[in-house]
Amino acid sequence: MPVNNIKTTEGKEVSVQEKLKMLYELQTVASEIDKINTLRGELPLEVQDLEDEIVGLKTRLSNYSDEIKSLNIAIANKKTEIKESKVKIEKYKEQQENVRNNREFDSLSKEVEFQTLEIELSEKKIREFTIEIKTKTEAAESSEKLHKEREEDLIRKKKELQEITAETAVEEEKLKSKVTKIESLIEDRLVMAFNRIRKNARNGLSVVTVQRDACGGCFNKIPPQRQLDIASRKKIIVCEYCGRILVDKDIATPIDEAEIPV
Repeated sequence: MPVNNIKTTEGKEVSVQEKLKMLYELQTVASEIDKINTLRGELPLEVQDLEDEIVGLKTRLSNYSDEIKSLNIAIANKKTEIKESKVKIEKYKEQQENVRNNREFDSLSKEVEFQTLEIELSEKKIREFTIEIKTKTEAAESSEKLHKEREEDLIRKKKELQEITAETAVEEEKLKSKVTKIESLIEDRLVMAFNRIRKNARNGLSVVTVQRDACGGCFNKIPPQRQLDIASRKKIIVCEYCGRILVDKDIATPIDEAEIPV
């Protein structure tokens, strides 16, 4: 990266060394925020997953209810059809008593047989629908039980998350305010590079010190001359293996806020 000094709100130029110190401090503060997020653990994701699951269960219960209603209507319709078929059978049997020939009698007999088959088919459908209602009712009861359990889990998880958030809210707000203050003193392109590296780097580390002649991020060896360049703080140097910004270990002393140029 080229050496470009930036100016503060008072017009004072910020040296590369000051940039490096601020980048390292930015990393330190960002890592503190990461610790708070680690303290919260997977709770935010667990809360979101529970909320999504509850929505899915509500939809499933609504579908079961609609399906059971439809099946009950279908059973009622089949019962009506059975009554109608029985009425027709009685009518055809009465007509058989007044037929004039065998052809009419046989024709009426076929109608009686057809309506009898219609009754048997309707009764079969009613049995099938009844079994289906029982199956869906049991499934709905199971889903209702699971829904209640998930609601209780959600209440508990939300309470845990609220307690942790309340404990860390003040500290997190201070840290975020410090991040904003430091970022305002660094070139936008450096802030963007910092955030891009941090997003992709292990443990969110985008600025690391040289440790035992190696990169503190990927632990690949750094040549002696490159270490001297890093220690000179004359330019911003990144690791050729992992792309992290490298600083010497002596720069690790956090910046006192009073020392941050304004």
